Amino acid sequence: MLRGMGLRLWVPAAAPTVAPSSVAPLVASPPTPAVSAATLPAAPVQSPAKPGASELDTLDWPALRQAVADCRACGLCQGRKQTVFGVGHPHAHWLLVGEAPGEQEDLQGEPFVGAAGQLLDRMLSALGLTRAEDGPQPPERRVYIANALKCRPPRNRNPTAEELALCEPYLLRQIDLLRPRLILALGRFAVQALLRSDEPIGKLRGRVHRHRGIPLVVSYHPAYLLRSPLDKAKAWEDLCLAAGVAEAGAEP
Repeated sequence: MLRGMGLRLWVPAAAPTVAPSSVAPLVASPPTPAVSAATLPAAPVQSPAKPGASELDTLDWPALRQAVADCRACGLCQGRKQTVFGVGHPHAHWLLVGEAPGEQEDLQGEPFVGAAGQLLDRMLSALGLTRAEDGPQPPERRVYIANALKCRPPRNRNPTAEELALCEPYLLRQIDLLRPRLILALGRFAVQALLRSDEPIGKLRGRVHRHRGIPLVVSYHPAYLLRSPLDKAKAWEDLCLAAGVAEAGAEP
């Protein structure tokens, strides 16, 4: 009809086909400003933390010692001279567990040195036991000595519950590797770490406890005995009890 009236027919041109990926959005996004590397915040430096329990379960003696040396799980790492891992033969039948390193232990990297260590060595020698790693003594005559805490608390203060809990997996792995016939817990904090008990030493000593199936005997810390020499006789009784348990466990 429009052509018959002499009017020009206008037909819109077909829209070009455009790939979906090239279609611009209806609302344009503002351009992203360029950021130089210098303006980016630096990533925080993470201190190496304590390995997880599953990782610790795979560590042998050298790797475990290195893990303890590298530990930054608590603030004690900031003031220590070195960690105090432990000393003794890796197949010793006895495991002695103390509390925490003191000043001399922190300097030498070995548990129970100084006057308290000398007293302990004399008591062990009276039973024919040694902490030495070499020599002719069989495993049943050897002891391994470790602490519940591997770093010295400032000014030799008492360990906190959190510090003991963070350090506990290292001690448990030492027990797993050593597989001792007997554990001798020396002092209140060693007892708390192993038996989860706040009872006084006087109420816990004189009988055999168990730590994950291993016989455990409680006694006084040698540093306490230096301050309270009258209790040395009780500590000797504890050692004799432990020796009897160890010998009974060694029988076929």
